[in-house]
Amino acid sequence: MTTPSNGPAGADGGDPLRLTRAANVMLDGRGLVTGWSPEAEGLLGYRSGEVIGHSIETLMVQPDGAGVAAWLTGPEYPHQSRVITLRHRSGRLMPVAAVRRRLPDTAAGPVLLLLLADAVHVRDWQLRQAMLHGIITQSPVALTIYGPDLRVTWANAAARLELPGTFAQYVGRRENELYPGSQVLSAQYPASVTQLMSRVLDSGQTVVGLHYRGRPPADPSREHVWSLSYYRLQDAQGKPLGVCEESVDVTDLHHAQRRLALLNEASALIGSTLDLSRTIEELAEVLVPSVADFTAIDLLGDVLAGREPDARSTERTDGMCRVVHRSVREDLPEAVVTPGHTVDYREGSPQWQCLAGGQPVLTTVLDLSSPWLLQDPVRSARMRTLGIHSHLVVPLRARGVTMGVATLMRWRNPDPFAAEDLLLVEELAARAALCIDNARRYTREHQSALTLQRSLLPHELPTNTVVEAAYRYLPADAEAGVGGDWFDVLPLASARVGLVVGDVIGHGLRAAATMGRLRTAVHTLADLDLPPDELLAHLDDLVSRLAAEAEAAHPCDVEGVVGASCLYGIYDPVTQRATFARAGHPPPALAHPDKPLQFPEIPAGPPLGIGALPFESAEVDIPDGAVLALYTDGLLTASDGDTDAGLERLGFALAHPDRPLQEICDTMERILLPDRPPDDVAFLVARPHALPAESVASWDLPFEPAAVARARELTRDRLTRWQLEELAFQAELIVSELLTNAIRYARGPIALRLIRAQDRLICSVCDHSSTSPHLRRAKVVEEGGRGLFLVAQFALRWGTRYAGDGKIIWAELPVPCLQAEGSVQ
Repeated sequence: MTTPSNGPAGADGGDPLRLTRAANVMLDGRGLVTGWSPEAEGLLGYRSGEVIGHSIETLMVQPDGAGVAAWLTGPEYPHQSRVITLRHRSGRLMPVAAVRRRLPDTAAGPVLLLLLADAVHVRDWQLRQAMLHGIITQSPVALTIYGPDLRVTWANAAARLELPGTFAQYVGRRENELYPGSQVLSAQYPASVTQLMSRVLDSGQTVVGLHYRGRPPADPSREHVWSLSYYRLQDAQGKPLGVCEESVDVTDLHHAQRRLALLNEASALIGSTLDLSRTIEELAEVLVPSVADFTAIDLLGDVLAGREPDARSTERTDGMCRVVHRSVREDLPEAVVTPGHTVDYREGSPQWQCLAGGQPVLTTVLDLSSPWLLQDPVRSARMRTLGIHSHLVVPLRARGVTMGVATLMRWRNPDPFAAEDLLLVEELAARAALCIDNARRYTREHQSALTLQRSLLPHELPTNTVVEAAYRYLPADAEAGVGGDWFDVLPLASARVGLVVGDVIGHGLRAAATMGRLRTAVHTLADLDLPPDELLAHLDDLVSRLAAEAEAAHPCDVEGVVGASCLYGIYDPVTQRATFARAGHPPPALAHPDKPLQFPEIPAGPPLGIGALPFESAEVDIPDGAVLALYTDGLLTASDGDTDAGLERLGFALAHPDRPLQEICDTMERILLPDRPPDDVAFLVARPHALPAESVASWDLPFEPAAVARARELTRDRLTRWQLEELAFQAELIVSELLTNAIRYARGPIALRLIRAQDRLICSVCDHSSTSPHLRRAKVVEEGGRGLFLVAQFALRWGTRYAGDGKIIWAELPVPCLQAEGSVQ
């Protein structure tokens, strides 16, 4: 048998020990059972006839019996219950909660009433009662109940803390009347909480964890964030009675999550590049509008230049420069100084204090009458106009060095900067400062690398009427800006021009340093007027020695690998022929004005550094209007690694060689190269020009002393035709000395050549001897030995180059400017 007092009905919220619900047992003064209710029968299983007239102690279990007997006869405590152990009719022991009541005495004597209930049910009920009391009076979760009309009917103590004054004044109001202007932060829910509660009331669907932002009546000056949950209240028949709102103030948690999200965003955004300005812009993007309404970031001039800041720099602000500023308004009304200009903060200002002490300066409430603002009327006026009310300055410090300051202001956001804002900004500034310092160091190293590269590559191609040239240099290491490819246009003797393109294995500074040594060697060897094949042979020896040195220094490292390729050619404007030799390098491309692109057959020598293998040269005719292209292999393989496709694209790029050379270079770069070439690329585009026939004069002379006078006469007549009479004396002296030297020490036949270039007059004498002349100082008593000494005094430069059947001694004289600009007659 089950009754409401000991079954599920005992969980309906009623007190199990209430008179109408508990099992009732009547006792006389001796403890004999005189009454036994149906609830008692249901609780213990005994029928009334089985217990009436018997002592209640027969149902008790020792040792409880003695204590219970004393309790039964003791003084009465109406609200005190006691758990006793009774024996169920089935024989099992059963804990029972009991309350004793003394009834008025009868004629038969005293009468006691025992109220009994299952102890487990009583304990559950007591816990529920305590829980309900705690929810109403102690719970930190605010509970508000809205009736079917969605108006406030009840709220617990936590909810009433947000509602100042008596609660009665809020009963009957809607949610939007309690929290006007509030906002739901979850896009998946309606913007109005009243609409949301209406949906919950109609559907019975529970809403959990809705974030809600607003200003409570008890704290209208500060914005709060709550986590809300809603569920429908209904009676036993399922009829809606209203909606319960559970609210937890998560403002601090929301701010902490926002700060964490901001830090995560900053970690991904700040320092995405090694560009100093971009790094600072990224910091400003994080700060505004998430933290401040305006921020200005100023750095010391030494930092912007990539130098280590001087300790004295932090003692003054006059050396600071505004790098970037950012505002919630595009017109930047707070800005006083534009980026790129110096900024001067007065002594005593927060920026001055921050820079000098290396500590942040937080001004929660800005006092516009501060001395430092009174001394700076422009800033003071801006702050007063905008209503800037809170100010924060943090140093940008990394590795113990202060590099600048970040200034933050609030005027649109009504909340002043707080301690948690300071912690957040300090963390952001610390991360940004490290990235800024890395960018500063990179800037310094990059500038050093670029300085090295500029010192190794030609600053500009020499001006030459014989060969027009244009070039492009694109290192694979775009960040470092240096690589191992190089090119050169070298003026040589007799108006000839050397063209060279080379490629060192590897990238970066190591390759650039090796390239510099090879380029210097090419200059030196070219000055010796060596033919291309011999020059490459000497260069091969140098690379072999460099490789041996590198391998000894780095036996198990890629640093020990040194190798290179090179293409070297000499163009002679008199013959319109070029002599090329190559060492593991692609051949030149020759673009004709009226024929398809040609790749001359130049013998393919081994790469530099192999050693013990010869190099061969070949001559190439260069017609008028043709364009030569010398390039490294990175040009052909940059797009997709397919050399054949690269050659086809090169032919398209070199079409129409009559275009300006810079335009041809632009076309080659656009067609053949991606944005970031995987290998270093250098190419040189040249348009050779032949010297006019009237600018060259050649004579074969007899191998005898009388030829000297004839040569002087021929020289004088030719200079008269060229309107270079001013050079007649020097030219006749040089020609006579060179011819005399050849007749005295060499073998015939001999020949004289005069070349009139734009700014030079070249005198050369050819003989059939390989004996090298040398300059010496003649003694006082000697009659001869002064010829080459005189030549060296009058000539800009002079030298000897060797041909297959002899040598040529040459000397150059400068042509006066006015004469050089005139036409050749």
